[in-house]
Amino acid sequence: MPWLTITIFLPTVGAALLTVLRRSGGQGARVISLAFTILTAVLSVALAIGFNGASPDYQLEDPKVPWVPALGINFHVALDGISLWLFLLTTFLSVIAVLGSWTSITKHDSAFFICLLLLETAMLGVFAAIDLVLFYVFWEAMLIPMYFIIGVWGGARRLYAAIKFFLYTFVGGVLMLAGIIILYFALPEPDRTFSIPELLARAPQLDGSLQLTLFVLFGLGFAIKVPLFPFHTWLPDAHVEAPTSGSIILAGVLLKMGAYGFLRLCIGFFPVGTEVFGPVLMWLAVIGIIYGGAAAMWQKDMKRLIAYSSVSHLGFVMLGLFALNPMGIQGAVLQMVNHGLSTGALFLLVGMIYERRHSRMIADYGGLWEEVPVYSRIFLVVALSSIGLPGLNGFVGELLTLMGTFTSAWVQAQLWAILGCLGVIISACYLLWMYKRVFYGEPKPHRDGPMKDINTIEATAAVMLLAGIVWLGVYPAPVLRGIKPAAVAVVNRFEVSRGNVPRTKPFADLAPDVAPLGGTELPAVLSEDDEQ
Repeated sequence: MPWLTITIFLPTVGAALLTVLRRSGGQGARVISLAFTILTAVLSVALAIGFNGASPDYQLEDPKVPWVPALGINFHVALDGISLWLFLLTTFLSVIAVLGSWTSITKHDSAFFICLLLLETAMLGVFAAIDLVLFYVFWEAMLIPMYFIIGVWGGARRLYAAIKFFLYTFVGGVLMLAGIIILYFALPEPDRTFSIPELLARAPQLDGSLQLTLFVLFGLGFAIKVPLFPFHTWLPDAHVEAPTSGSIILAGVLLKMGAYGFLRLCIGFFPVGTEVFGPVLMWLAVIGIIYGGAAAMWQKDMKRLIAYSSVSHLGFVMLGLFALNPMGIQGAVLQMVNHGLSTGALFLLVGMIYERRHSRMIADYGGLWEEVPVYSRIFLVVALSSIGLPGLNGFVGELLTLMGTFTSAWVQAQLWAILGCLGVIISACYLLWMYKRVFYGEPKPHRDGPMKDINTIEATAAVMLLAGIVWLGVYPAPVLRGIKPAAVAVVNRFEVSRGNVPRTKPFADLAPDVAPLGGTELPAVLSEDDEQ
């Protein structure tokens, strides 16, 4: 049975059922959506149980199905140790998104949940696709349901935010499409393919100057999606105007796709582009860490504050990826998962009090520690996880990315790592300052009276997220062991391919600030003894 394909399209089956039963709406739409997202999550966990974490290769591969035979385009899906955890994160957060919409979506609810389920299929497809055209199709398919989620069920400026989100990400997708076409025809005719595993062997053999062009085309599309500074301006608007579940998915999953694209395609396909533009991306990541944190410090809207915090946190991910060693890549992938849990939880919690007070302004709150004690304590744990408190998930990911950056062979690696540490300090400042103003001090009177503490549905979603936050903080070893073989394979492939690239001019002229990356054993997080 093609279980991976079934898992990917199961949410679409749920969307089709809701379309047939669209008049039911209300509770029925919620129950059906929850049932299909839970079933999808269960199937993804079942697939993960059968995954061999010691292998760097693609696994759980379904039979290749010809799609456009004339061009060699196939429906072909599989997972490796990197994509598996992002696949699991997507199915998990989709359940949270449904629970987070249980009471907040009151109009056109069937249509909303149809969009949410279709979005889940597209996201799962991105992480599982091992055909480049299929990857692009799923990538672009995400735009449509997310556009409607923001534009129909968002806030007062929802149309502006939805159009801005669509235009930014669509332009990035068009650039990537141009890169795909150029890459295909750049290969010798017998070697032309869209298979990602085959391209990992063939694309690095292209001329160095062509690799630079292709890296830019693919990289711009991914940088917009991350979003990497200075392409981040669409993100705060989208987050502020999106409904709670839209913000959860946007922060928890969609932003990770840009980083995943850099790791899977840019680093894998274009070693010359990686060496030339790696320092540029590292500097942009550092700027994003500091700028995102500084901008978050002065936000008056809680959702906008969390949105800018995402710009900062994704900077750590980019540092880890382009450290180009197993430690950094392990930390980056783990941090993607960590950010999805912690930031998804923050958006969920802000959505809860917005439903009660219809305000996200920090100045409108105070004294919630006594008024809603359960909610306050959950919020504190989530905030501390986002800061990177030891014992919670954020600490391990940030530590590994910074250590991977510090031990990287780039000339300026140590400087980048030190500057990245400033982002950790800044994140503690803006989150703790926000928490103090909202949960302590004098209570702010409200016409609706005292705020109600979280209900059963809200508590269920929050506890699920807290479980992941604590687990990855206390015992991240299973995840790291699963990521390590694929991370080592990425680095080894890069080291081999970078030395076998025809170049049109001396490479020293292209990247004068790059230290030789070969000849040094790259550090890993876990020893062979640890894996036993």
